[in-house]
Amino acid sequence: MADTKTRRRRGGGRAGAAERRGSAVIDQMPWNPPVNIDRPTEPLDQDGIDAIHEGAMRILEEIGIEFYNEEAKGILREAGCTVQGDNVRMGRDFVMEMVRKAPSSFTITPRNVDRTIEIGGKNMVFGNVSSPPNYWDMEIGTKVPGNREMCRNLLKLTQYFNCIHFAGGYPVEPVDIHASVRHLDVLYDKLTLTDKAMHAYSLGKERVEDVMEMVRIAGGLTHEEFEATPRMYTNINSTSPLKHDQPMIDGCLRLARRGQAIVVTPFTLAGAMAPVTMAGAVAQSLAEALCAIALFQYVRPGIPCVIGTFTSNVDMKSGAPAFGTPEYMRSTQMTGQMARYYGLPMRSSGVCAANVPDGQAVWETSNSLWAAVQSRTNMVYHAAGWLEGGLIASPEKFIMDCEVLQQIQRYMQPEITATGPDEIALDAIRSVGNDGHFFGIQHTQDRYTTAFYQPFLSDWKNYEGWNVAGGIWTAERAHHMFKEIITSFDPPAMDEAIREELADFVARRKAEGGAPTDF
Repeated sequence: MADTKTRRRRGGGRAGAAERRGSAVIDQMPWNPPVNIDRPTEPLDQDGIDAIHEGAMRILEEIGIEFYNEEAKGILREAGCTVQGDNVRMGRDFVMEMVRKAPSSFTITPRNVDRTIEIGGKNMVFGNVSSPPNYWDMEIGTKVPGNREMCRNLLKLTQYFNCIHFAGGYPVEPVDIHASVRHLDVLYDKLTLTDKAMHAYSLGKERVEDVMEMVRIAGGLTHEEFEATPRMYTNINSTSPLKHDQPMIDGCLRLARRGQAIVVTPFTLAGAMAPVTMAGAVAQSLAEALCAIALFQYVRPGIPCVIGTFTSNVDMKSGAPAFGTPEYMRSTQMTGQMARYYGLPMRSSGVCAANVPDGQAVWETSNSLWAAVQSRTNMVYHAAGWLEGGLIASPEKFIMDCEVLQQIQRYMQPEITATGPDEIALDAIRSVGNDGHFFGIQHTQDRYTTAFYQPFLSDWKNYEGWNVAGGIWTAERAHHMFKEIITSFDPPAMDEAIREELADFVARRKAEGGAPTDF
């Protein structure tokens, strides 16, 4: 095993600041959500944009979307849509009028206002893995159901790493807590172990209302202050193909009426839940998202909405979802173009199909993350810790992914591409001439601590040095780092009276029975 000093490499480029938690030190980059300075990759020409938009509009006008939420159908009927049973058809003029009411950017302000995030424009924020039912780490060595301790440990990583900007859903489902009260315990843990932007699952009115109240309490907010600006968000998935269920729409309507942000992310797998062609899958995905956004804008014009994409393909040999594929990358880029066409912020994901944190996990996730960059995604879900198509959360994978996220953050810093006289460095080149070197000259000495990205996890020693230090592979180094972080973790400060109020709310709601387990 490599000792602690061997593992603690400078990280974060020279923008780095040491993050200290007790005795553990990881020299990581500071909190600084990246601004995407690159031009987006745009695989569609104008004819392609027009064709996909036309396809989405014709789906809404001619085929329709099934809404299983009675309130939503009543609202859409009032708005002039055609409602027959559960099927809702809506004209493109109505859809586009409503979508234009959504803001192109907005903020989410958590209990720590220094962790406010901006969604939209060129801004890019990363969130933790969310919702896997299972867990894997190197100590256990196999896939096991998640529990509260595992969930809490992943929340500690969520708080610890500055490159994680929002706390998504449960980083692993704690199945040892009954489903009726799980949201209460996990939100208490999230609000006390992290101070980053919060998420609510739209799974029944009790869960949504409880989470909104707990976020309000944790922020020390009046009801008016809570509703004045987004303090949290929800994410919903359509039930592809062409359906929206009862609880998710209900949750969004509740959040919309209280001014909180909504992310609508169809989960369309080409070849299974959507056409096998990527253009068809993207068109269907857009139709499923836009109809819901239109509903929410009709209910509360100007409510912050994000259009999400989870369009990938299946393995046609087995039917299993595949992620980080060339098709996934292109569909993400295409959706990015369409999001800009509609003037909406965009969400995508850092995902893979790998079962353990190995090479496949790295290349598939890297493909997904760089597709997010190329598409000018604003909100990247599952950016750290995701395995097995979302069925496993892993702390080793979480830390490995954070190394990639830091590299993206460093890549976006404009000083790398600065071209002033100091950067062109003619005097330095002249002083070295044709037969010297740049190691010892003043130009290098003045800049060597800030010139290049330095990793906290990667090992840049040669083979002999790496072998002498114990020959520790990447996932094992990440495992040691995980243990150090959770052992020495200090939670963010919280006023004791607020903590007690949160605990009292949880106890009261548990005594009342929590939330029903059937939706």
